[in-house]
Amino acid sequence: MLEGIVYRSTGSWYWVKSNTGEFYDCRIKGKFRLKGIKHTNPIAVGDHVRFSLLTEGEVTNGVIEEILPRENYIVRRSVNLSKQTHIIASNIDQALLLITLNNPPTFFAFIDRFLVTAQAYQIPVILIFNKMDTYDEAEQAEVQWMKSIYEALDYPCYEISCFNAEDVAKVNGLMRGKVSMFSGHSGVGKSTLLNALSPNLNLRTAAISAQHQQGQHTTTFAEMFDLSEDISIIDTPGIKGFGVVDMQAEELGNYFPEFYALKSECKFNNCLHVDEPHCAVKNAVEEEEIAPSRYDSYLQLLEEDTPYRN
Repeated sequence: MLEGIVYRSTGSWYWVKSNTGEFYDCRIKGKFRLKGIKHTNPIAVGDHVRFSLLTEGEVTNGVIEEILPRENYIVRRSVNLSKQTHIIASNIDQALLLITLNNPPTFFAFIDRFLVTAQAYQIPVILIFNKMDTYDEAEQAEVQWMKSIYEALDYPCYEISCFNAEDVAKVNGLMRGKVSMFSGHSGVGKSTLLNALSPNLNLRTAAISAQHQQGQHTTTFAEMFDLSEDISIIDTPGIKGFGVVDMQAEELGNYFPEFYALKSECKFNNCLHVDEPHCAVKNAVEEEEIAPSRYDSYLQLLEEDTPYRN
């Protein structure tokens, strides 16, 4: 039995790198689909697996027999099956979320949903504000304002242009010795940045739709790549929305660090920070100690993605 890491998942086939460095096309045993797994994909990129080899004629493929325990994983709600989830990737050291002010716009609600999910699965996040070379003075000031909100919460934030060698080197330094997942809306420049980090990847890029200010999907499935300096990256498809899953209303505030810090000061232990009296979180919002955008994101998540007010 061999062990390896899943580098690509296309639905029925998995590209697995063995511990000795060889790559094999692998299928999975049917039993993985019969264990009551609520995920649309039983195996994800980044999974550590055990597999056996099967030779038919001149072709040798693998059969995945076992998924080894995951250190972590990050999920989102499946696009077509709202009661199921899709594992984006597993065994991640950190996630890099690319953000653009426009072309296409990245809104606070999307950023906060991503951060909440990553916080729930204990995955550190670095916020990368991309395309800085395209912004005028007012837009650059808006980026500074957005950064200040997240830097106050101890999320590392960086401003970059994919066409600036120093910026690319800065991102490269953040990833040494780690498995890093790249995420963000379609069109924020993930593939352009990865090509700048490692030109031999030659990932496809596409122009932004002028009518809708949205990127075209150039990555159709998650895939892991090995770069130099012990860097592994997971490129993920562009995400339009990010619905949180498996989260109860009373625990949602725990994944907003600034809310959690004030939790003990609320009058009620089970305070949802909405209608309750003597709520420390609401008071902090009124005193502008908590960003209104963060509170708005929280209320939206309560409405849409938890059992609250169903």
